[in-house]
Amino acid sequence: MAIDPSDIDLEESASRGRYSYRVGDDVAELTFSKAGASLVIIDHTGVPDAFRGKGAGLALVARAVEDARAAGRKVLPLCSFAAAQFRRHPDWADVLQGGRS
Repeated sequence: MAIDPSDIDLEESASRGRYSYRVGDDVAELTFSKAGASLVIIDHTGVPDAFRGKGAGLALVARAVEDARAAGRKVLPLCSFAAAQFRRHPDWADVLQGGRS
């Protein structure tokens, strides 16, 4: 199952945000906090059983990375899933807080 980034919805306020991917009643989500204008803190990724092993979690983190890169922001992945994805994708180091620029 390839998830198109345009199928992922973004809801955000001044201090928090949420990416979500929905098929029927099943919703995968990634939540984050904003620490100023230049840092996004990923604090949770949740994927229902219906999406497990199908790349939904990775697609959510990848979308957050793409958006951070486009906005010139850094990402601090406190969520263990997101942190693991950053370790697997060294090409994301440019947006990783404390990573190479």
